[in-house]
Amino acid sequence: MLQQIVSVVGAVLILVAYALLQLGRLRQQGRLFNAMNFVGSALLTWVAVQDRQVGFILLEGSWALLSLPGTLRRRASGEP
Repeated sequence: MLQQIVSVVGAVLILVAYALLQLGRLRQQGRLFNAMNFVGSALLTWVAVQDRQVGFILLEGSWALLSLPGTLRRRASGEP
């Protein structure tokens, strides 16, 4: 049950970030967009590790790592 909740929260974070990007509410280089992708993919990586799903560990783990630099980047003035 916990894995289901975690996976839904992770997926929703990624999907909401993408929807807000498409609507022009977030910027691809913005920290919030990257943070939502990082947290969402990190949660999905945890679920994949629990289920020993190597392909999803690779996909979601890579997604999390690629989102990390944008999340940790210094905030530019006027950036959401």
